[in-house]
Amino acid sequence: MTVLDGPDALRAAIGSQFGPGDWLAITDDHIAGFAEATGTDDPTYLPVALSNLLVPSLVSVTGFAMGVNYGTGAIRFGPPVKAGHRLRATVAIQAVDEIAGGLQTNMLIAVEISGEDDPACTIESLSRWMT
Repeated sequence: MTVLDGPDALRAAIGSQFGPGDWLAITDDHIAGFAEATGTDDPTYLPVALSNLLVPSLVSVTGFAMGVNYGTGAIRFGPPVKAGHRLRATVAIQAVDEIAGGLQTNMLIAVEISGEDDPACTIESLSRWMT
């Protein structure tokens, strides 16, 4: 895992890519748990939810008083995820912008499926890091 400590390290990481991480084997239990939590048996959004599990092993931001998930930009979906697939993530820091009281990052998260050319999804993740 890479630790980006403070504003200077975060700014210096623009254009950097982290990962890929370790593979996570998707089981019927993952899909059933997602269905129970969301009330749907459509696992389309499962890789988006799993990005919160996959990304922290790749990059961590420290040296700020607080970090918050500010939302997302575009989310694009590829092939559906099924039991038996393996997923892993990569993260690329696309932008670091000054905001009142800190910085905002735009990180592109790609959740890959083993053996597939296209990712299960890509997510433009927006975070705010307050000093």
